[in-house]
Amino acid sequence: MSKLGLKLGFVGLGIMGAPMAAHLIKAGHDVFLSTRSKIPADLLGDKAHACTSAKEVAQKADIIFMMLPDTPDVAKVLFGDAGVAQGLSQGKTVVDMSSISPMDTKEFAQKINALGCDYLDAPVSGGEVGAKAASLTIMVGGPVAAFDKVKPLFELMGKNITLVGGNGDGQTCKVANQIIVALNIAAVGEALLFASKAGADPAKVRQALMGGFAASRILEVHGERMIKRTFAPGFRIGLHQKDLNLALQGAKALGVALPQTASAAQLMQVCAANGMQDLDHSALVRSLELMANHNVA
Repeated sequence: MSKLGLKLGFVGLGIMGAPMAAHLIKAGHDVFLSTRSKIPADLLGDKAHACTSAKEVAQKADIIFMMLPDTPDVAKVLFGDAGVAQGLSQGKTVVDMSSISPMDTKEFAQKINALGCDYLDAPVSGGEVGAKAASLTIMVGGPVAAFDKVKPLFELMGKNITLVGGNGDGQTCKVANQIIVALNIAAVGEALLFASKAGADPAKVRQALMGGFAASRILEVHGERMIKRTFAPGFRIGLHQKDLNLALQGAKALGVALPQTASAAQLMQVCAANGMQDLDHSALVRSLELMANHNVA
């Protein structure tokens, strides 16, 4: 049993999920694990238990976490053959930490609630670095009582943890986050490209800007990536494309125009069309460089 008298489950042990699950295990919790590929060997031990399906995880755990790539993946893990829903019993809690559609999330929550279980959508921001450092920002949608029960576990994985509202509101917050991040990456890319093309040293321009009103984490971290050409993911362009598509789909349903978001999505599409979908999203600058026939560095 865990220190809280609860058994935990974790489905989806990729770049983000594996270190997040590791923090729960390190804290002394019993964690039942399932993933599409092989469970990382360094996770397994006295407190970590391999399962053959998401259904088995749900049968053995009281709180089931999921960290999956996209909406269809979550739907399959929840409601497909040998899925989470088939293993649930009344009083359990499902926590989806993936970044998926807010509208579909509300439907998923209703179906899980109908089984007598709570549902929290709790997408994160902070990427692989934040997952490993347990410094993720966690944006939560769902009932207050369920949030209060799970919050001590969130605190093992993140630092800035906010109950935004009801089911779906956590995902809406994450989409808003991804809009801001994408537009800032595009802005930093344009600024550094302009400076470089004009003959200035982009590294020194970035250094100067870090002391002014233009300073940001994007300029600090991704600006450096653009200059040093370090585009190994962190957070892949393909995944950020997915999030911007969620924003644009939601905007269409709401009758809202998001012109800058659409522009950033097109820049990422240029990268994807040139085989760069698996690079870090800071590589969005490559689309600008292709159009200018000039590299930042």
